[in-house]
Amino acid sequence: MTGDRRLTVAHGRFGILRDMKLVLAVIQDADATALVRVLSENAFEVTKLASTGGFLREGNTTLMIGVDDDRLDELKRHVQRTCRTRTRLVAPSVPMGEQNEGLVGDPVEVPVGGAVMFVMGVQEFVKV
Repeated sequence: MTGDRRLTVAHGRFGILRDMKLVLAVIQDADATALVRVLSENAFEVTKLASTGGFLREGNTTLMIGVDDDRLDELKRHVQRTCRTRTRLVAPSVPMGEQNEGLVGDPVEVPVGGAVMFVMGVQEFVKV
């Protein structure tokens, strides 16, 4: 295994830190329970954070997942299979034309869901 680094862990013992990534996965609330279950069943350790944002300013879930480099593709597959894209009708609030013409009233269908994943290198991982 290349790139091994020593690190200090609890009680003054030493262990080997493998090359790891920290993945922040921003997913729709509707997919959170199923994805956490699938990841836990496949021995991924997950921390769940409530978050808000995106185009519709709705609640979503951000998962923090520490993963060895050699399991990153497996993690991506689980996220892709579990977090699906949906469409939603949204009433637009964008003014049309001149000021006195008002707002467009017809709902517009927009895609929502899926997942956004940020993958970052981990300098050090210590579990106490």
